[in-house]
Amino acid sequence: MKKFTCSVFLLISCFCGSAQIDPVLLRDPSRDTNSLQLNMDAVYSRPFNKVGKLPVAVGGYVEANYQYLGQDGITEGHQFQMRRLTLFVSSAIGKRIKFLSEIEFEDGTKEINIEFASVDFEFSPLLNLRGGVVMNPIGAFNQNHDGPKWEFVDRPISATQMLPATWSNVGFGLFGKKYNKGWVYGYELYLTNGFDESIISNSENKTFLPAAKKNADRFEESFNGSPLLTAKVALKNNKIGEIGLSYMGGVYNKFEDDGFKLDKKRRVNVFAVDFNSTIGAAKTFVNGEWAWIGIDIPDTYTEQFGRKQQGGFLDIVQPVLKRTMFGFENAVLNAAVRLEYVDWNKGRFQSTGGNISEEIVSVVPAISWRPNPQTVLRLNYRYNWQTDLLGNPPSKLAGIQIGFSTYF
Repeated sequence: MKKFTCSVFLLISCFCGSAQIDPVLLRDPSRDTNSLQLNMDAVYSRPFNKVGKLPVAVGGYVEANYQYLGQDGITEGHQFQMRRLTLFVSSAIGKRIKFLSEIEFEDGTKEINIEFASVDFEFSPLLNLRGGVVMNPIGAFNQNHDGPKWEFVDRPISATQMLPATWSNVGFGLFGKKYNKGWVYGYELYLTNGFDESIISNSENKTFLPAAKKNADRFEESFNGSPLLTAKVALKNNKIGEIGLSYMGGVYNKFEDDGFKLDKKRRVNVFAVDFNSTIGAAKTFVNGEWAWIGIDIPDTYTEQFGRKQQGGFLDIVQPVLKRTMFGFENAVLNAAVRLEYVDWNKGRFQSTGGNISEEIVSVVPAISWRPNPQTVLRLNYRYNWQTDLLGNPPSKLAGIQIGFSTYF
């Protein structure tokens, strides 16, 4: 299953080439566009409402759902969830100076997070300064994650359980982009606070990068005084699509304290490729991301803590009907499928030479209906196969999810 899944991702990647869907198309897959926005523009390519004559614009989105899932014959029954409510506030402080904040309330108010709160200083198209709480541009989903842009209730497993989805930190950096005869290329480069030792010392008892999101102190101070570097370059053609290459890495452990050396510097390195494409006259939309993680783990840790991880997802969205429906003009009905794969522990046991098999494969067919480009109603059927560390027969999870997400 593992080799088959990897082969599927590689074949489709080769077929699609180096392409990406515009964020606007993700909201309305039936629309054609000559827009040359990159994923890096996602933080501003949202619907905002101005407040009178004030230099302030506000907006946001909400998503909620119902689900009935069962794992190996055991179910928690019918569940209603208020996944998140997100608020945006943008302000033009002055000429070429702007501010944007994104505050998210998850599961009611179980979690309240500042996901983005930065000031941009625009010097030229290729040279702009950003400072504050920035969203680290690893892959594409981390920046372009708004619920109304997606046909699926759940966020990708690789983005939430391997990479830390909506991962943001305090820091500064440069970004820019340039247009040239139907092409646009852009870059981002940030130095921020970063990871801590919770990525290998956590309640999951495995290497788990999302555990670092629980450290709210990263918005106040660096865990070890070493910056996290995040860099991305992207290239897009409006007839082909976009490809993005990104890197995120830094020291995660406390290697010294008050001048006393505690350990060597141990790094975590993440590489990712993302692509989106529009294929043919049928306007089939493909959206994918793949990431590789390498972590320097102390020898005192057992092999259940993965030193290498990899995974990603592939979404295929096919508009099947666009017409007036139930009084909504230009409503769109889509058929979609998501393929997912994550290997949390890529390698072999030193003692036996056997494969370490902590991995998951997921298939999610979906039907979505968009009464307008900013609102989506979603019906998903999720099926997961998950194997444990020793490669025992996989645990199976299946069930339906019904929900909506809309900008406001």
